Amino acid sequence: MQCSVIEFARNVCGLKKANSTEFDKSTPYPVISLLEEQKRVKDMGGTMRLGAYPCKVKKNTFSFEAYGKEKISERHRHRYEFDTHYRRSMEKEGLTVSGTSPDLRLVEIVELEGHPWFVACQFHPEFKSKPDDCHPLFRDFVRAALNSQKEKHG
Repeated sequence: MQCSVIEFARNVCGLKKANSTEFDKSTPYPVISLLEEQKRVKDMGGTMRLGAYPCKVKKNTFSFEAYGKEKISERHRHRYEFDTHYRRSMEKEGLTVSGTSPDLRLVEIVELEGHPWFVACQFHPEFKSKPDDCHPLFRDFVRAALNSQKEKHG
């Protein structure tokens, strides 16, 4: 999700030097950065968002279609987050925030308006996927790809 947001900011929103502060500490457009409360932390050990966290899924999105419910829990392993100062301008350009923390503070899932099936998430669905029981986002991604092929080739 983080790289998707950077690409969207650069190529759709016109913020050519948008980046993550993990990659470029002096970026003029830190669309991905540490949470405000972590910016003053010197010893980063133990500051990662790690483990299961709740997520509120927005109705009428691919994500909601995949999960079939509004409240989910997913596993995380990261320190950097979507900087919500950019949220409104990105949504205006066609980025859909389809999943957030229950308090709406953290962006968990984004989608692209008008795309056949684009979903990017902050968490790790692979941690909850098995060969005989795949994660809902993987299942629906594969389904969308197969449907796209059928439409293309009849």
